[in-house]
Amino acid sequence: MGRFRVNGSQASQRTPGPIANPSDEVGNWELDMVVDCVHADALVASLFNVDPDLAEAGAPLAAFVAGMHAEDRDRVIALINQCAQRGGSYVAEYRVCSADGVTRWVLARGSFELDDKGLPSHGRGIIVDITPCRVSNSAYVTSDAPAAEHPLERAADQCVATHQAIAELDDPTLKLLSEMLLLEVGRKLAKLDVGRRRKHMN
Repeated sequence: MGRFRVNGSQASQRTPGPIANPSDEVGNWELDMVVDCVHADALVASLFNVDPDLAEAGAPLAAFVAGMHAEDRDRVIALINQCAQRGGSYVAEYRVCSADGVTRWVLARGSFELDDKGLPSHGRGIIVDITPCRVSNSAYVTSDAPAAEHPLERAADQCVATHQAIAELDDPTLKLLSEMLLLEVGRKLAKLDVGRRRKHMN
């Protein structure tokens, strides 16, 4: 599978409230593009209105695409497709239709790997719920800036890879430490994005 499928429904416009676990602000996902299977944690599942058990076991990519807001979906998918075809990282900000029926804003950072034939094969990334700190009413997508131009962004990429590797180990202490680091880096990444947007608006 080389491209994301566009599918889904319109988002609700209710006032944002707490998601399934309000203490979690950063979620992570991993995609096997060859078999069209996304593994995601409970926060990502909640944000995209996907059953958490299905997301943990592995769900088709279309299930998550359906959770994107209809007005943002096409341009975000185009950005992600571009990144997937060439390999590398992307940053995108867009709306999702969360499981609580609320339209939420997320900051998504992901990266894709190519196989030995140059075809997209694997992706992973983080999703940050930035609804509380949203300062603009229009979707914001970064597609032309270098993906790792800031040390914090490079750290985020490394944290995602580390977290995925540690998840394969039977070590609760390392898993907890990895989750704490990923959460804090994700929070700071969201603040970095808000600061950039404010500077751009001024």
